Amino acid sequence: MKTRIPRKSTCLIILLIATIGVLIVTPLLGMKTIPLSALFGPEGGDSDIFWKIRLPRVITSFIAGAGLAVSGMVFQAIFRNLLATPFTLGVASGASLGAAVYVRLGLAFSLPGLSGISVFAFAGAVLSIAIVYGLTRIRQGLSTSTMLLAGVAISFFFSSLILFIQYMSNFIHSFRIVRWLMGTIKVVGFDSAVTMAPFVLTGGVIVFALSHELNLLMMGEEISTSRGVNVNKTKAILFFAVSLMVGSIVAVCGPIGFVGMMAPHICRLIIGADHRKLAPATILFGGIFLTVADTVARTLIAPAEMPVGVITALIGGPFFIWLLMSRSSSIWDMR
Repeated sequence: MKTRIPRKSTCLIILLIATIGVLIVTPLLGMKTIPLSALFGPEGGDSDIFWKIRLPRVITSFIAGAGLAVSGMVFQAIFRNLLATPFTLGVASGASLGAAVYVRLGLAFSLPGLSGISVFAFAGAVLSIAIVYGLTRIRQGLSTSTMLLAGVAISFFFSSLILFIQYMSNFIHSFRIVRWLMGTIKVVGFDSAVTMAPFVLTGGVIVFALSHELNLLMMGEEISTSRGVNVNKTKAILFFAVSLMVGSIVAVCGPIGFVGMMAPHICRLIIGADHRKLAPATILFGGIFLTVADTVARTLIAPAEMPVGVITALIGGPFFIWLLMSRSSSIWDMR
């Protein structure tokens, strides 16, 4: 008697195989396709392009996509809303404000493995996280609605400050701010990937560890409490872990939209709503999606490059409309 592999496990295996294929193939693609024979040749030329530029960029885009996707999945579970994204609580606006301040001040410095603009962006993200958490704690407990309203308010306020800074900036500074806000992955070497990896890895481990609690949170806070879940503690841990993960990604790559909304939803349709299987699927799919999108961004108008945030927005816009207009119960059922 043959043993059948469950459908969900089959989908995860397919995603894993696709991930390996994407990580192998996409570094070879670009304005010039690099042959496999050139990878282990003498230094210089195609070998340097692959090992110092393309492979680090692919690794960075995969880590960023995986982090954004799993962050969106967590926020969708906490808020019980499929339209929630990693940027719902204003982390991206805080990081963008930090980057805008750095550009407007005309600063030029760097830390080992981290540019000055990334330092300011991460500081802005941390500031946003602290303010949202502080505003939420003013009220008793850790209310989801209060957290959501605080995040939206901070996001709008920081966005208005960014507009003010842009208006007061000269043409060069204004252009740099706008270009950063589009979201792009331009790296040389593995420093950016190494910077993000600890935050994404730690956040991913926490999400896996609390996947059962996420399943219960989708059923409502009262049911979660009756099943023994410390709701406020769980939400606080997830909030800080995921927000810091998003902050590190935005600090390096800028705000790349729609990945955190599309990837969890697509995987939920394929895998189901059980976060024990949904989390790994979302991580793999998010990494694949952003890696492929970045490959398109750097080859579509070669030798010039298009910000990857433009590509994800071109895909995410129609997807968002379809999600809003769909009347299928399976689309909106979070359970």
